[in-house]
Amino acid sequence: MQAKLKPVGSPTVRQRLLLRRWDFWTFVTVCVYIFMLVFIVYPLVSLLLNSFIGKDGSITLQNYLDFFQLKYYHQALLNSFLVSALATVLAILIGTPLAYIATRYDIKCKGLMQMMVIMSLLSPPFIGAYSWILLMGNNGFVTRFIRELGIDIPSIYGWHGIVIVFALQFYPHIFLYVSGALKTIDTSLEEASESLGMTAWNRLRTVTLPLIFPTLSAGALMVFMASFADFGTPMLLGQGYKVLPILAYEQFISEMGGNPAMASTLSVVMIFFSTAVLFGQRYFVSRKNYSMTGMRTPTVKKLKRMPKVLLTVLAFIPACISILPQLTVLVTSFLAKKGPVFHSGFSLDSYKEVFFRVPKAIMNTYSYSVLSIIVMVIAGMLIAYILVRRRSKFTAFIDGIIMIPYIMPGTVLGISMIIAFNKPPIVLTGTWIILVIAYVVRKIPYTIRSSTAVLHQLDRSVEEASISLGVPPMNTFFKTTGRLMAPGVISGAILSWITTINELSSTLVLYYGATATISVTIYSEVFTSNYGTGAALASILTVTTFISLLIANKLSGSKGLSL
Repeated sequence: MQAKLKPVGSPTVRQRLLLRRWDFWTFVTVCVYIFMLVFIVYPLVSLLLNSFIGKDGSITLQNYLDFFQLKYYHQALLNSFLVSALATVLAILIGTPLAYIATRYDIKCKGLMQMMVIMSLLSPPFIGAYSWILLMGNNGFVTRFIRELGIDIPSIYGWHGIVIVFALQFYPHIFLYVSGALKTIDTSLEEASESLGMTAWNRLRTVTLPLIFPTLSAGALMVFMASFADFGTPMLLGQGYKVLPILAYEQFISEMGGNPAMASTLSVVMIFFSTAVLFGQRYFVSRKNYSMTGMRTPTVKKLKRMPKVLLTVLAFIPACISILPQLTVLVTSFLAKKGPVFHSGFSLDSYKEVFFRVPKAIMNTYSYSVLSIIVMVIAGMLIAYILVRRRSKFTAFIDGIIMIPYIMPGTVLGISMIIAFNKPPIVLTGTWIILVIAYVVRKIPYTIRSSTAVLHQLDRSVEEASISLGVPPMNTFFKTTGRLMAPGVISGAILSWITTINELSSTLVLYYGATATISVTIYSEVFTSNYGTGAALASILTVTTFISLLIANKLSGSKGLSL
């Protein structure tokens, strides 16, 4: 029997399998796993283990016992839930009617109103808190004006001020989510209820709102999580009203040496309750079926002149109030001043002082953010590809782990990274590198989400045709798939850039003098009552945010922005 000769240089079956198994995308998957283990899993495990360390270095549960036994600690948790829940309810009461008016009626200047709403969301909460201090603080412009009229009003300080600022800052989440749902709702269900004689209010309460409940609850979850994790607003407005992010920060960084173990315990508690709220929302949504055909989407109703003017005014009231902080800091930055005291007239003194005294903070903000965005765009596109095109059990695990920072407060992320990287084998504390890594870890879920959304819309046949012509998978991605993904990905990346330049909570934990950013410097200026320089720095962030938003809106075209 004559044996068959193998062609010279022809790989065996085993070699072909190894080549297929260890291709470019396998290498990317391994790199993503290494990144997740080092910068997400390792800091979290270090944080968890540190929470069981006693004052004498022994393993103990005393930190958790202290949390639940001492009112000083568990009261902060109750305070966090109180302000977050009230802010969420108030945001729903503002955002839902505004979304209904904007999607169902042809009000005037609708595009301007939507831009104002989005702009108020993308501005950092602590700038909103700072602006309301200028307006309604103990010596604010509005406070003084009303008191001169003989009316005594409370200042913005306290838990009620925190709730108001949170609601005005985060109600755009409700607006954007509910607007999207109302645009795709099946109107045949509403028309059927109307034909049965149901009043408009009952139709809205029993048909429309239940249909959009999953989307409304998702928006409410975003508001609650953002309020629960925020650090700057309670720190500026609380005046002794402690919430968990503030308490964790104070326990970690204290003039008396701090208590890192208790800070770790508080951080673990925050992660636990954030996760519980997330799964609770999913549980309530999964209890019922909310599917509909979506064959008949609603049409925008034409209004007569007076109803149109009335609804336009009603829509612009919350939009104008929520954009007021940005306008306040912009005007305040041009006010004349002597030292920290404002005087009548306008000048550029605040900007001169900023560029003379803290130019490095401005350079740090943009350089760190640019580096972070470059990493986020490249890594986000590659991770999105293996999540969408290379689905497996391994990639599903990546999808779960990479989204953990999405629910982590920035303070917790900062504390976990210091605990993990303050000793060998990896020492990053006190360097700019740890800031860039923190930004990437915390903001990359947004870039991945926008990348996967774009990739789902691309036909596989383009990639398959390229590979069938002999182009390697790596070259196919960068020359074909990546270019097709670029417009949508860049639009989403700009929104990540906006949140990165405004990041405060993680930066405040991780920075040191030479790596201070604009947000940290604003925080310091407000606490030292240098409101002019704080306003000038806040205006720089506001203008940057506005320009970035215009670019993102231009790139997204008719699809609109996805936050």
